[in-house]
Amino acid sequence: MQEVRPTKQCTLCVVVSDNKILLGMKKRGFGIGKYNGYGGKVKPGETVQEAALREFVEESCLQSDISDMVKVGELDFYFPHQESFNQTVHVYLVKSFGGTLKETDEMSHHWFDLDKIPYESMWDDDKHWLPLVLDGKKFKGYFVFKPEGNENIVDNKSLEVLDAF
Repeated sequence: MQEVRPTKQCTLCVVVSDNKILLGMKKRGFGIGKYNGYGGKVKPGETVQEAALREFVEESCLQSDISDMVKVGELDFYFPHQESFNQTVHVYLVKSFGGTLKETDEMSHHWFDLDKIPYESMWDDDKHWLPLVLDGKKFKGYFVFKPEGNENIVDNKSLEVLDAF
């Protein structure tokens, strides 16, 4: 395990319904051009779970309740070439939601069958931990990305399945 955990706290919501996963294609900012879940930075004065809900609503225009968001993972990401990118991401599973999905300035949305997830168009780490979410497992781990020019390639990783959070 890494000795110093990142101080930047972030969230990620994995949205699953009817054997499909909802992913957003990032149109701007960190992770542009990649499919991802919904999330972002925790703002001062809000809890991690409040941030997860806020980001989910802002990025998808869907609605959910905090009580319907189940924490399933905690991942530390390290970017040795750009330490300001280091972050701890709290992963939530969202299966209950309502409203109308709308494209935003930040994301366009796509539903994928669970056996057709476009891992080749996602962050390299996703192929390691996302199957755990889909298998109903809870986990904790870290990923270290390769230096600049290969920043989407995992250089080192650790994943541990947990009983609970």
